[in-house]
Amino acid sequence: MNTASANETYNYKVVRQFAIMTVVWGVVGMAVGVLIAAQLVWPELNTHYPWFHFGRLRPLHTNAVIFAFGGCALFATSYYVVQRTSQARLFSDGLAAFTFWGWQAVIVAAAITLPLGYTTSKEYAELEWPIDILITLVWVSYALVFFGTIAKRKMKHIYVANWFFGAFILTVAVLHIGNSMAIPVSAMKSYSVYAGAIDAMVQWWYGHNAVGFFLTAGFLGMMYYFVPKQAERPVYSYRLSIVHFWALISIYVWAGAHHLHYSALPDWAQSAGMVMSLILLAPSWGGMINGMMTLSGAWHKLRTDPVLRFLVVSLSFYGMSTFEGPMMSIKTVNALSHNTDWTIGHVHSGALGWVAMISIGALYHLIPRLYGLKSMYSTNLVNVHFWLATIGTVLYIAAMWVNGIMQGLMWRAVNADGTLQYTFVQALKASYPGYTVRVLGGAVFLTGMLIMAYNVYRTVRQRDAVADDAAAVPQTA
Repeated sequence: MNTASANETYNYKVVRQFAIMTVVWGVVGMAVGVLIAAQLVWPELNTHYPWFHFGRLRPLHTNAVIFAFGGCALFATSYYVVQRTSQARLFSDGLAAFTFWGWQAVIVAAAITLPLGYTTSKEYAELEWPIDILITLVWVSYALVFFGTIAKRKMKHIYVANWFFGAFILTVAVLHIGNSMAIPVSAMKSYSVYAGAIDAMVQWWYGHNAVGFFLTAGFLGMMYYFVPKQAERPVYSYRLSIVHFWALISIYVWAGAHHLHYSALPDWAQSAGMVMSLILLAPSWGGMINGMMTLSGAWHKLRTDPVLRFLVVSLSFYGMSTFEGPMMSIKTVNALSHNTDWTIGHVHSGALGWVAMISIGALYHLIPRLYGLKSMYSTNLVNVHFWLATIGTVLYIAAMWVNGIMQGLMWRAVNADGTLQYTFVQALKASYPGYTVRVLGGAVFLTGMLIMAYNVYRTVRQRDAVADDAAAVPQTA
């Protein structure tokens, strides 16, 4: 199908909007991340203005990178993939436009309310009840557009990427509504309907599955479309992709209790969360191997194709993160790692290495096609971005691994009489070199995002220049 007919058939406008905002929010969210990392090295950056304090900017950073950057990437790619693989236009252009503007309104509301101190204090679910209602309206509209497009498809077959996108959309809806049940007491304050240990369990059922479905299943949908397309090879094993899907969604929802080891949660629930986390390693690595083996016969392309490099290295980080997560869920390991920087390193090996890199690779594939071009403005800049992203991620996570293991060992070290060998302040002082390396790694990664923003800007301008040149050519009868 040529570009002209595709533009008539498919709604690329909303895909373009989400794709551009993915880059914008990526820069913003990661800039806030570098700032708060710097605040831990130079505490004076915590100014006397409360809205610039670490405690308020940290949830802004997590919401910006997960829901603004990651969310826009998921909207853009799912809308593109469902149209291409269904050979059908989006179910409703109006609802699709509402999801774009509604989602941007959610992000702006978060950027205003979180620094002002309006928060539920729930991890990844800090936004207060009026914003939660808007999220629900946008998400229901998203589901209608996505599944409506599946229903009107011209292809009998539903491609596996759409299974992952569909599971992500449905499960996130259930998670958001279940965890956000609250009693409002004012315009911007509410209290959870759950109490004590029940509230903690519901929160980490939500929190871990936000990782499992928002940050894993959705991006696996991305992987199953863009890796084969960029490699120009079919998925290695379609049967394995279906086994991967059903095993992943069946097991992931049970693993959240591993966040509550050694807490007031019943011991059997903690153990069940650990066991399900260990079982989860199998489908996770099955999916990683399926993506990697898709490159069979195309490995030579990695020498010249930096977009494919982004996609493949993201799979490497996915494999590493999904090995590390089950390992950290083991109670004896968790006794060392919990509340240390090791957890932060683990989160960012997934967030930077897997989520950001698969998104960046997908966007580099997608954006030229959305604007009728053969490639990005500069392939060399894509290559530079790849190395900055890889080096930045490795610096970040290595620093946090070293810090975390050191902290865990210092906190549990005791003298012969049973007293603690180190104070908390001594552990903090020992962590400073790692915090400095983390700022460096984050700044390197952010530099890559700024280069991407420039490359995308020049690519879009290139498209405009081509259009202007075409308009300047005299039209013959």
